[in-house]
Amino acid sequence: MTTKSPPNTLKLARGLILAAAGLSMALSIGIWFLADDKLAGIFVGTWVPSILALGAMILPNQTK
Repeated sequence: MTTKSPPNTLKLARGLILAAAGLSMALSIGIWFLADDKLAGIFVGTWVPSILALGAMILPNQTK
């Protein structure tokens, strides 16, 4: 009989935060170059530090 370990939710949350920031950056670059809407590209690009700051605020800091 094997027991499953619980999922590492902290790792999942960090991955989702980084994925959201990366997606925002990619969307910003896409809007800037492909849609040729520089103002909207800058606006979406400002989401990246906000998403990362939110992640730093809500996730516990684990330094060892």
